[in-house]
Amino acid sequence: MRYAIVTETYPPEINGVALTVQGLERGLRARGHEVAVVRPRQAADGTGDGADHELLVRGLPLPRYPGLRFGLPCAARLRRDWAARRPDAIYVATEGPLGGSALKAARKLGIPAATGFHTRFDEYMRDYGAPFLVGAALAWMRRFHNGADATLVPTRELAEFLRARGFEDVVRLPRAVDTALFDPTRRMPSLREAWGAPGDALVAIYVGRIAPEKNLDLAVRAFRSLQQRRPQARFVWVGDGPSREKLQRDNPDFVFCGVQRGETLAAHFASGDLFLFPSLSETFGNVTLEAMASGVPTVAFDYGAAHEHLRDGEHGAAVSNGDDAGFIDAAVRIATDDALRARMARAGREAVGGLRPQQVAADFDAVLHGLAERNARGTPKRLPHDARSDNKPEQEVV
Repeated sequence: MRYAIVTETYPPEINGVALTVQGLERGLRARGHEVAVVRPRQAADGTGDGADHELLVRGLPLPRYPGLRFGLPCAARLRRDWAARRPDAIYVATEGPLGGSALKAARKLGIPAATGFHTRFDEYMRDYGAPFLVGAALAWMRRFHNGADATLVPTRELAEFLRARGFEDVVRLPRAVDTALFDPTRRMPSLREAWGAPGDALVAIYVGRIAPEKNLDLAVRAFRSLQQRRPQARFVWVGDGPSREKLQRDNPDFVFCGVQRGETLAAHFASGDLFLFPSLSETFGNVTLEAMASGVPTVAFDYGAAHEHLRDGEHGAAVSNGDDAGFIDAAVRIATDDALRARMARAGREAVGGLRPQQVAADFDAVLHGLAERNARGTPKRLPHDARSDNKPEQEVV
């Protein structure tokens, strides 16, 4: 099969969407498919044409995120490219102008399209001081995604939320985690010493964008509370974003490590003792699975990946959404009980052991292949609500 993936963000940019899209692309290639990627030109690309399988388009910096770009409309160019080398199906990962152009071009050419619901832009409106736009943002996203043949989401919870609000053809595509990369054995005493946390000093860690929508003030308050019980504790921040400068200025004792990738990121995760993830704006939260795979107990709110995979009291704490006091109490309780943390670390690692990326690739392939087959037959689009429609336990894909 020949597929095309359209995305506004892609590595070396580091964020959940970029890494998820790259994982899906690699998974399809491993299954023997031809995959073209359409994305904005990045600074690292210079004036080159990109890889043979890439189509680079013009873009502009994303406001407040100068390291990221969004693609400009280019429906005519996509029509020409896809008419010459027609994909069997396309996947649009982001809702920006580039994604809109891709859906327009696909409709014109009669190519089936799936979209990915990766970001709660409606919730971002509150975080950036415009709560009056929440309804408008959700309505805009509904129009965008209903222009495709299927909308892929990572959890049952999000699927139900969207269906109740008029989103059509919502299909759950479960996520996975690379347990070979994220592994407790990558813990590095030398790294902990560099953080000022030798021996049994507790390290709380946050990994992700350092931005208003991540509710980071709660993480700070939770750490300050547990620090009263464990004065030698350190708080390590991995990532970057518009809130970093003020956070660093207000908290000079925090350790800021910047953006980390690959094995270095895995070592940072495994060298922590408690993952604090206070966000309420995730569609999933890949970092929750990465922390669990790394053997790091997690405190998060009970939605997204935490709702799907983290068992409260077994792998960490899944706190009722919006319960700030409960989040802080859970952080203090787990931070001050070494034996409990050790049990949670082992249980969390075991809980995600079966979430294999190969299975996600197989499920994603099945969705796109199903759309292509239905399109070829001219039959109505009818996909199961769950990409793993038989609901059997995950099996190795060979």
